[in-house]
Amino acid sequence: MSGGVFFWRLGRGILALRTGNVLGGAVAAARSGGSFGNSMCSEWEVALASGRRNSSATRRPTSSRAWSRTTAAPALGCHSIGRNVMPEVPEVAEVQINKRKLDALKRGIHRIGEAQTTPCAVHVVGLGKTGADVIAQMIKDAPEGFFAHDGSRFTALAIDIGDQDLGAVHAAAAKLPADKASVRTVALDVPTRDDLFATLRRFREFLKLEYPRYYWNPNYEPWIPSNIELPATGSHLRRAVAKAIYGKAYYDGARTLDRELQIFADSVNASTCQSIICVVFGLGGGTGSGMVVDLARHLSNVKFGRRALVLGIGVAPCTGDAPEHRGASLFPVINELDCMGDGDNNQGVITVWGDLYRNPFTGGFLVVPQQHLFDATKDLAAIHARVDEEIASLLTRNNGADLWETLRLLNWVGAPPTQHSAARTQYGPKWAHVLGFVDLDKGVAVGDNLRGQLGLRHTYKPEFIELRTGSAGDKKAVAAAAKLGKLFSPLADPEIVESKGMRPGTAQFVLPCVSKTDLRLFFEARDAYDTKEWDEKLMDHSWLLDLGVMLCEPAIRFDGMAGECLWGCACWVVVPYQGIRGPDEKIEAAAAE
Repeated sequence: MSGGVFFWRLGRGILALRTGNVLGGAVAAARSGGSFGNSMCSEWEVALASGRRNSSATRRPTSSRAWSRTTAAPALGCHSIGRNVMPEVPEVAEVQINKRKLDALKRGIHRIGEAQTTPCAVHVVGLGKTGADVIAQMIKDAPEGFFAHDGSRFTALAIDIGDQDLGAVHAAAAKLPADKASVRTVALDVPTRDDLFATLRRFREFLKLEYPRYYWNPNYEPWIPSNIELPATGSHLRRAVAKAIYGKAYYDGARTLDRELQIFADSVNASTCQSIICVVFGLGGGTGSGMVVDLARHLSNVKFGRRALVLGIGVAPCTGDAPEHRGASLFPVINELDCMGDGDNNQGVITVWGDLYRNPFTGGFLVVPQQHLFDATKDLAAIHARVDEEIASLLTRNNGADLWETLRLLNWVGAPPTQHSAARTQYGPKWAHVLGFVDLDKGVAVGDNLRGQLGLRHTYKPEFIELRTGSAGDKKAVAAAAKLGKLFSPLADPEIVESKGMRPGTAQFVLPCVSKTDLRLFFEARDAYDTKEWDEKLMDHSWLLDLGVMLCEPAIRFDGMAGECLWGCACWVVVPYQGIRGPDEKIEAAAAE
């Protein structure tokens, strides 16, 4: 193919591509139905190679999120570096394509044939009490045959600081066949302050060995204050402290967590079928949310080399939870996840800090609310048990088939109009999905205020809802689906799917493609965060602190950008600060719901 320059439409700008081997390889992959780089090549690339240019491909973007970075974009071939890599589609054509996409979902394009009884093996990493309890519940409730299929091997790893919440995992794991399951636990101790700081002062060495492109910052200092009083093992931990304890266990001494994650990965790789790795933690807990940002990176990007599907599952707090689990720390938690899940924001991080900070949740992210349960029962212990049961049911039901179908559905719904259904979707701002569950008879019903109880604002409108229940013909299930349709007004009427193994009289559904600004929790947490002093805000962060970046504060040297440098130098991320803050709406905007 002769040389020349084509213009590639990006989420925040235009990238000039010189034709030749790079684009030629993309076109060859497209013609063969294969993939090139990280994204699926479409007919658009073939049209470019054939000289049939789409004039819209050279237009400047008109989005309010237009790229204002001063650094150059990496020269990639067909690699997807944002959510708008595909060309602009005329509005009428996009409506038609979306209609065909929804029709395909209604026909069950994402469903698995009856002959495929073991589509995947499900594995779990549980962090903190929340994650450990889900693992124990999975083992307890696993259907007959979950651990016995050829090619399937269940692997679980529970990690906590202290062992007070790991007993249930030990008891449940003792009943499993050793040749079909590997269930391990790690109870970390809170080190002395001197031991912890001895590790933190060496963090540049560890990061340089892990990633040669790491910038050795001469201004580096540990991110937690040197006079900090560390809590006793088993007590509540701030996120910044949990990150430090995780780092010590992963990088220093016996490198316990590095070894355990490798054992976990080796066991997963021993499964001969498709594997899904679920990382379960509490969004409000300091231990889980403080460790997960580094653990997910090490697991997905290092141990698995981004080859495995890694699904994040975060349990949201309710008003009955302890105050430290539902306050200001959730603002950095949500923003850190947003800068992983949103393709444009994530590109703004890896532009500065490299590919190891690419979104580790390659399978997506589920948020599990509890407020609707608390409003119905006020019994916190029963609520936590019900949430554990619902998550365990999704992960084990029909030997993982329900989870696999759900991920296929979410990938298809979240895809741009020009993407093939088999390609892996890179999400934009709507990177989160909400797992909901209700009772069909009495208890937690589909009430008029369910939207607010699930933590969703009036801004959220789904394209498609699929309700899973034990009997598709149940009149109560039909009524519940109709109520969901009335509450959320999806583009297509909700579908009912019969799922064997569902808890009698209950139904599950996933609300797809939710942005952080669709969550009431985001605005509530932001209001609480704004009342804190700088030192308190620092302790509520975790991701990127070892790089000197405090994500939710404005950059020092780059006007309009996020990521305050802890050391007064030029550490930052190429993410607009206003995007971190969200719209200037107070919680009264959500109260209208």
